[in-house]
Amino acid sequence: MSKSEQVIIIGGGLAGCEAAWQLLRRGHAVHMYEMKPQKFSPAHKMENLAELVCSNSLKSNSLDNAHGLLKEEMRRLHSLIISAADSTAVAAGSALAVDRLLFAREVEAQLNQQNNFTLHRTEITKIPEEMLTIIATGPLTSDSLAQEIARILESSYLYFYDAIAPIVEADSINMNKVFLASRYDKGTPDYLNCPLSEEEYKRFHQALLSGEKVLAKAFEDIKHFEGCLPVEVLAARGKNTLAFGPMKPVGLIDPHTGVIPYAVVQLRRENSSGTLFNMVGFQTKLTWPEQQRIFRLIPGLENAGFARYGSIHRNTYVNSPSLLAPSLQLKNNENIFLAGQITGVEGYTESTAMGLLAGLNAAFIIEGKKLQPPPTQTAIGALLRYITSVEYADHFQPMNINFGLLDTLRGKKLRKRDKNILYVSQALRSLNDWTTAQCLN
Repeated sequence: MSKSEQVIIIGGGLAGCEAAWQLLRRGHAVHMYEMKPQKFSPAHKMENLAELVCSNSLKSNSLDNAHGLLKEEMRRLHSLIISAADSTAVAAGSALAVDRLLFAREVEAQLNQQNNFTLHRTEITKIPEEMLTIIATGPLTSDSLAQEIARILESSYLYFYDAIAPIVEADSINMNKVFLASRYDKGTPDYLNCPLSEEEYKRFHQALLSGEKVLAKAFEDIKHFEGCLPVEVLAARGKNTLAFGPMKPVGLIDPHTGVIPYAVVQLRRENSSGTLFNMVGFQTKLTWPEQQRIFRLIPGLENAGFARYGSIHRNTYVNSPSLLAPSLQLKNNENIFLAGQITGVEGYTESTAMGLLAGLNAAFIIEGKKLQPPPTQTAIGALLRYITSVEYADHFQPMNINFGLLDTLRGKKLRKRDKNILYVSQALRSLNDWTTAQCLN
């Protein structure tokens, strides 16, 4: 194949944009197809590429956990998405959160500056099987394209639903009842915390249990991802599930009382100007009137204005261990790659990482070379192994990055923090060796 051969990328989300960037960096032509603004999914609102639909947080940026490690690995692999996130970050303690509009604009601008990049604003319903094609259509793949993908896969799809958290207008928050702090005073005090007494918590819990929910259609088999459960589903698991989950008060002292509250609702800055705040961990499928009624029971949010209500949307993924090679090519068609959340990874950074690998693998094929998979001591390599190892095929479920996916550390038993530090140092050494061997530096 010639170096000038073009690659088709279907989908202009995080994974598609990252795949495009990796190809463009190596001098290859990219034709990207994005259906917006011709057609929008139920959850997308912006015309821009790389729209963040759920939270504006890419999770922890700290190098003492797996999420931070994956980001650092991707920085070293010249990730466009991580670079754009770094340059449009908003204050969020040790997390990497962004101004989502500035972020999307930055990603799109960087791609449009590349001479070999062509963006087609149209829905594609027929996959060009004879050309190198990366399918990065994400969790909200259109029905017509989903049918086409299913035909090529010769396999059934799996469906589950992610719930989106509401966004509160800052000027509607009663600042006399909330306080600024990050847990254990780590980083800067970037979160607004709404403290609840035991009585207030019980009243809120009961309201969640009785709240009217958006019903799924009769033919829809709802399979929630465990890491993104609606707040009312958590409430139904037990009276204290929320108090030990997204409403846990540990590490937070209310300066008004000098004690740790019974429960806390955290609000995270949504944009650079601080006019919007996201209700952390409060993804929901409550109806909009019920969200207004119930969430206004939270101290400080009695008169809350909602810039966006929580909602529920479909998330689509395939049984990757059965269908994908380690190169992210389909086993039954080597011209077709899958990338992003459709592969069964869960999370912005994880989806981007699979786009990065799909782009690199496609580039190497054009160049007549073969990219060896990243080592499984690394976060990106461990995640790839999870979605492409046949041992997971029978009970495959979407997965976030975590240290449990990496190769087990050998030697004496260590404290968790020390163990995590060792994971990180081993991963970055392994990544460096791999990038050198693959000439990726």
